Amino acid sequence: MLHLYPNILLLLVTFGTGLLTIHLKWVDEKKMNILLAFSGSFLLSITFLYLIPETMQDQGSSAGIYLLIGFFLQLLIQRITHGVEHGHNHFHNTAHAIPLFSILAGLGIHAIMDGVPLGFNYRMPATDAALYLAVATHKLPEIIIVATMIKSVKGKGAEAVGLLFLFSLLTPIASSLASIFGARYFAISEFLGVVITIVAGAFIHIATTIFFESGTKHHALTTQKILAILLGVALSASTLLLH
Repeated sequence: MLHLYPNILLLLVTFGTGLLTIHLKWVDEKKMNILLAFSGSFLLSITFLYLIPETMQDQGSSAGIYLLIGFFLQLLIQRITHGVEHGHNHFHNTAHAIPLFSILAGLGIHAIMDGVPLGFNYRMPATDAALYLAVATHKLPEIIIVATMIKSVKGKGAEAVGLLFLFSLLTPIASSLASIFGARYFAISEFLGVVITIVAGAFIHIATTIFFESGTKHHALTTQKILAILLGVALSASTLLLH
């Protein structure tokens, strides 16, 4: 019950943003790159401020190994998604170049990885809220990209909306399952601790790749992109006041 209402809210926000994207042209590539920069810096900062300290307490020196595994695991996932999750392929054109279901499969794995940390009970009380905000912020550009691809291939009909809803369910379901089984079984809770450390490594890869590969043609750090990054860092730092 602890994670039920946040998961429902996350589903509604994700699915609602996707529906807007399917039915309205409300985000262009320039706005998308700024949103990616902001969400990437926010996610990276929360990872360093909360997830890594939490995992270091639980995993000790092994945490470094799991972080590396997560970093390179995300590199492999990127081979399936072709970097769509961080805007590498200019989200308006991606669906025409790569099979939709191939991308959705990779992004689905990524969405499940997003959800697992949300269902864990952390030592620091502020970690739950801060991580929830980081993942929710990260889901916005992700679902816009997914909805844009689905619209390009499937149009605006029931099949497109159904695919969008199923994708929107993945992160909340992963969070709910992690919460339920982690609370009931100690072994699963221990395993989830390892998984979350791996996910933290994946977050580092995603966020840093956004900084260097999304944006201008030559991947330059424009003034707007720098401001978006700084805003993400500042807001993430402000969550420390929740302690």
